[in-house]
Amino acid sequence: MRIFVTGASGWIGSSVVPELIDAGHEVVGLARSDTAAAAIEQLGAEARRGGLDDLKILRDAAEETDGVIHLAYAHELGQVGGAPADAAAIDVFTNALEGTGKPLLVTGATITVPGRAATEHDELVPEGPIAARIKNMQAALAAADRGVRVSLVMIPRSAHGTGEQHGFIPQLTTRARTTGVSAYVGDGMNRWPAVHVKDAATLYRLAIEKAPAGSVLHAVGDERVAFRDIAEAIGRGVGVPAQSRPAEEFGMPLGALLGTDMPASSTITQQLLGWTPTHPGLIDDIEEGHYFA
Repeated sequence: MRIFVTGASGWIGSSVVPELIDAGHEVVGLARSDTAAAAIEQLGAEARRGGLDDLKILRDAAEETDGVIHLAYAHELGQVGGAPADAAAIDVFTNALEGTGKPLLVTGATITVPGRAATEHDELVPEGPIAARIKNMQAALAAADRGVRVSLVMIPRSAHGTGEQHGFIPQLTTRARTTGVSAYVGDGMNRWPAVHVKDAATLYRLAIEKAPAGSVLHAVGDERVAFRDIAEAIGRGVGVPAQSRPAEEFGMPLGALLGTDMPASSTITQQLLGWTPTHPGLIDDIEEGHYFA
């Protein structure tokens, strides 16, 4: 397959692209800068210059290729600020792919279900800090009724691995170095899901190859990691104590997020696609020490 990937030079995209190429696929990656284009070409893919607001470029690329993986999001604008461009891109892709049988993968985030682990069958309700993005996911899924082979790939709060620079673990590591405390909120027993970035890449490949229309997929390797365990692992790496701190010290929405219980399961996804996470879990990955180099 010849696959168009937005966000191809990003943290997850830079693992997805070689995963696709190693499996025999060709990749065309969207590049909004010369630096991104060079990075995409270094991965062995073709770079297509443009951004999420270049709708004709997106439409042409979707029509010219055999499937689309939509990873890009204007995170610099925040979850709310980046939503309009995301919505426009999804609209272009679903219209271009309607009736073609070509696959479309749209990236989302695992949701929170009070009292238990979220599953792939839970209703997507547009509420909380990612409400606008959830509306975009709903619009994408609705396109399955128009003959688009669309699937959602839901990424947990931590997609970790060697080379991560801007995710939650690097942020918390920097904060621990700066403050002298590796902090958690409350008793720290709230649980986070996580995935190694290379396991996530494998799931994207399997999904573009064979996911059925309308499927919601959870890229979850660790279903539930106590946040206190995360803080303690970071503390050991930095050489500072782990300590409970008020949520207000982190500011909002980060303080609320760090104290939220949000486990998520990937059992249905693993059974549907034959996906098995094989790379280190979050705590083992932190213990390997690459975040502290």
